[in-house]
Amino acid sequence: MDRRTTAGPLLLILIVAVGLIFAVWQPVEVDTVFAWGERLAGNPLTLALLVVVQILLFTFALPGSTIIWAIAPFLPPWIAVPVLVSGATAGAVGAYFLSGRLSRDWRVGPASRRVIGLLEQRGDFLTQTALRALPGFPHSIVNYAGGILRLPLPGFIAAALVGLGVKWWVYASAIHGLATAARGDEALGGRELLPLFILAVLLLIAGLVKWKLRQRSL
Repeated sequence: MDRRTTAGPLLLILIVAVGLIFAVWQPVEVDTVFAWGERLAGNPLTLALLVVVQILLFTFALPGSTIIWAIAPFLPPWIAVPVLVSGATAGAVGAYFLSGRLSRDWRVGPASRRVIGLLEQRGDFLTQTALRALPGFPHSIVNYAGGILRLPLPGFIAAALVGLGVKWWVYASAIHGLATAARGDEALGGRELLPLFILAVLLLIAGLVKWKLRQRSL
């Protein structure tokens, strides 16, 4: 399971690397790329397909979060976030039921075991929501732990909707703001910097929470 969760960061690094290559080499004009992206992302059939792909990825503990890069740069957050939240939440429910067939002896690494231990002790709505909203906590671990620990499904779904909604809003707003500013060759303003500031705060909190969990396991 832990090997699967490392696929997300690796895929993200690959996407960023490809993006940097294209930014330097520019085989296609930036405006042309954005025009293609907006045309595809604005198609309801494309959005429906992305939701289905995201559901499958999250259900089988694969990096469904990377779908944000196919939506957020081209669509405003008020469109991108509901699409992302719906796919991720439905995928979380799929993983919940799939993992219900696994035993509590499910083999995971130390980091994942700490998260599962936390949810076993405190699997309430607020704790689940916090884990969903903070960057760096693999959704697959939370999804599968929910099914294995038999966390109440209504609270599980509610926490996914709220936590993922907060996280996706921050990420989608930051990505869309940066993409819009880069496309128009504009300076970043408060509207684009606010999500980045919130993301920085969330990253600091996530680091503190991880440190606390690590200390508890020692």
